[in-house]
Amino acid sequence: MLRILHQIFRTGIVTEPLNAEVDAKVTVVGKALEKEVLERFKRSLTIRFVDSGSCNGCELELVAINNPVYDCERFGIHFTASPRFADMLLVTGPVSRNMEIALKRTYNAMPAPKMVVALGDCAFNGGIFGESYASLGSVGNIVPVDAYIHGCPPSPEEILKGILKAVIR
Repeated sequence: MLRILHQIFRTGIVTEPLNAEVDAKVTVVGKALEKEVLERFKRSLTIRFVDSGSCNGCELELVAINNPVYDCERFGIHFTASPRFADMLLVTGPVSRNMEIALKRTYNAMPAPKMVVALGDCAFNGGIFGESYASLGSVGNIVPVDAYIHGCPPSPEEILKGILKAVIR
């Protein structure tokens, strides 16, 4: 154990800071999002995330907005495991036939008003998976979608902009 701690102290911090230009853009979008969330919800925005059959590219970028670099919680965005506490449903990937019922149940369990955001090109039109024997295509084919975030995968900045677009709507 001491050997591992010694190695950690010798190595130091290896995380690279975010580019100043990107950090400024994220902060501007985040502050606008924070203002809208406080105005419309009087508290934080709680998001329930569902992966409906994606390749996990969008999930990696979604996890990035919650890491210490982008830190979406400073803007009032929190993730929850229960749809009953969620203000927004964030869905990635084309809807596979196996996830159709789970997605509908999650949507139906959310309290009104319901906001749905489809994250990535696959959630928009099925992407490279399209519609097939295993895929139902777009999230919009299953549940009503308020905003689409395009990209394969979209950057964390684009994800924050898409959430802002859905909140303003």
